[in-house]
Amino acid sequence: MRDFRVEWGMVTNVTLDRFDRAILAALQRDGAMTAAALSEVVHLSPSQCARRRAALEAAGIISGYAARLDAQALGFGIRAIVRVNLRSHGQDREGAFARFLDSAPQVQSAFSVSGDADYVLDLRCRDLADFAGFIHERLLPHPQVAQVRSEIVLRTLKDGAALDLS
Repeated sequence: MRDFRVEWGMVTNVTLDRFDRAILAALQRDGAMTAAALSEVVHLSPSQCARRRAALEAAGIISGYAARLDAQALGFGIRAIVRVNLRSHGQDREGAFARFLDSAPQVQSAFSVSGDADYVLDLRCRDLADFAGFIHERLLPHPQVAQVRSEIVLRTLKDGAALDLS
């Protein structure tokens, strides 16, 4: 039974059958798969795969497609995890900080978190000078930033984005 309920622009109630889960799992491995290629993996006709894929996209379950690039091969030799505490809180201040993060190309991901930091950032920088420049010239001078703590990633043990749909 396939049931996608959308409220306020968000999927709120999802029931996926085994074919939907198989399509999603295959697309997590290769988002560029054609309906014909999906049909071979999922054992449905290409037209059924295309219809189901379109329904999953329309429901917002598939939110987009992207190629995974090798940051090292492209010259981004530094990955850092940065914890940020703000001076004060409020919707306007946090909105301004979110816009700042959105405009910073070094920031790959940003999370509002519980714990000892307000935000955790995942940065990709070309080198240590690029990283230091972002921290000292852009992040620390930001009027909302009170404290920054950072760690340079030495080795990546796991970096996956696929969800377990079993």
